[in-house]
Amino acid sequence: MGRYFGTDGFRGEANVDLTVEHAFKVGRYLGWYYSKDHKAKVVIGKDTRRSSYMFEYALVAGLTASGADVYLLHVTTTPSVSYVVRTDGFDVGIMISASHNPYYDNGIKIINGQGKKLEAEVENLIEDYIDGKSEEIPLAKRENIGKTVDYAMGRNRYIGYLISIATRSFKDKTVALDCSNGSSSAIAKNVFDALGAKTLVIANEPDGTNINNNCGSTHIENLAKFVKENQVDVGFAYDGDADRCLAVDEHGNIVDGDAIMYVCGVYMKEHGQLNNNKVVTTVMSNIGLYKALDEKGIEYEKTAVGDKYVYENMVTNGHCLGGEQSGHIIFSKHATTGDGILTSLKIMEAMIESKQTLSELMRDLKIYPQLLVNVNVKDKDEVMNNQKLKDIEAKVAEELGDEGRLLLRPSGTEPLIRVMVEADSDEKCEKYVNMVVDVIKEIYED
Repeated sequence: MGRYFGTDGFRGEANVDLTVEHAFKVGRYLGWYYSKDHKAKVVIGKDTRRSSYMFEYALVAGLTASGADVYLLHVTTTPSVSYVVRTDGFDVGIMISASHNPYYDNGIKIINGQGKKLEAEVENLIEDYIDGKSEEIPLAKRENIGKTVDYAMGRNRYIGYLISIATRSFKDKTVALDCSNGSSSAIAKNVFDALGAKTLVIANEPDGTNINNNCGSTHIENLAKFVKENQVDVGFAYDGDADRCLAVDEHGNIVDGDAIMYVCGVYMKEHGQLNNNKVVTTVMSNIGLYKALDEKGIEYEKTAVGDKYVYENMVTNGHCLGGEQSGHIIFSKHATTGDGILTSLKIMEAMIESKQTLSELMRDLKIYPQLLVNVNVKDKDEVMNNQKLKDIEAKVAEELGDEGRLLLRPSGTEPLIRVMVEADSDEKCEKYVNMVVDVIKEIYED
C-alpha cells in the first residue's frame, strides 16, 4: 500500500485527506504520463457525493492542462468506467467515488487501458509527483491544451451491454432494487425495466449527502423489510459506486457475497460454464461456503482481501468466477472488475433457468456465525507485529480447531484492524473476538 493509494484508490475525507490540490496533481501527472507519444484520451465517471463534482473539475483542469482530452460520463458506476475504457480505446479511466464510505469521504480510482486497476508502479510515480519528488511537468500550450467532451453515450452503451447479457426475459418477476442513493440510481432500473421486470426501487433519490445513508449494501436490512412487506420475488442492494451487490431472497433473508458465489458457482457448473471447476474467494469467505462447495464437488482458491487480488488470480489461472463476501463478484467473461448490476443479472439467470427461488437455490448452504469488529489504531503495523497479539491469535486458533477460525487483518483504506471470528455459535464468536480486541487495547496501554 502506498502513501496515498490503498487497495482501492486514493481515498479519504474530502478536503481533509483528499483535497482538490491532490486531484489536480493526479490529473496533471496522468495527462502528462499518457500523452508522451500521442494525445491522451481519459474518461471520467463519478458517484453522487457532493464533493464528486469538485474533484471532477479539479481532475479535468489537471488533465487538460497537461494536454489530455477528457470525456465525461457524469454520474455512473465504477464497472461502467471499466467497460468504456477497454471498449472505446481510452488510455485511462478515472472513477470519483469512495464506494461504501459515508458521503463526506471520496476517492479517486484509476483504471488502466485494459479496464483493470492501475498498476502499483504508476501509482508510485503519481505519489512522487504529489510529494514534489519528481521534476515539474510542462504545461500544454495553444492547440495542445486538452478539450473536454460530454460522453453520456458511453454510459448508455454500458446499459445496452448489460441488457445484452441477460439470457431470458424477466417478465412476471417482481424485483426490488436498493440503489444506495448512489451511482446505480442512474442505471439499474433502466436495465431491469428493459428486461421486462416489475421493478420497485428504494434509495433512488440522491441529494449529494445521502449516499449510503441507512441504505444500500451496507444497510441491507431496509431492503429485506421492503421485500417482505411488498411480497417481492428477489431484491438487490448496491453500494455507492455499484461495484458490489448483496441480495435478499423472497423471505427477506440476506444473501451475501459468499452465498452469491455458491448459487452462481453451482449453476455455472451444472451448465458447463465454470472454468477449471473453481471459484476464487478471499480469506474472508465463510467456512460454510467451502463445506458447501466441497459437497457439490467444486474446488476453490483463496486470495488476500481485495477484488483486485481475486481478479489477478482469475486471469493468471483462467478462472471465470470469483469474489468477496462483501459483494464484489467478478464474472471474468463479462467484466474485469466487480459489477453489482451484472451480479444481479446472473442471479436472475440462475433463478429463471432453474425455475427455483433464491432461497431454494441456497438450501444446501449453511453459513457459520461470524463476527467482525473493527478496532481503531494509530499504527497498524506496530499492532500486527506485537508478540502479545501473535500469542492470542495462536491460542484462539488452537481452541477453535476445525470448527472455526480467527482472521486478523489491517484495513487497506482506513486506520483499522479487522478482527473476525467464525464458529459454530454466536457465543463463541463474541467470546473470541472480545479476547483479541482486549489484547489490542492492552498493547496501546503498554
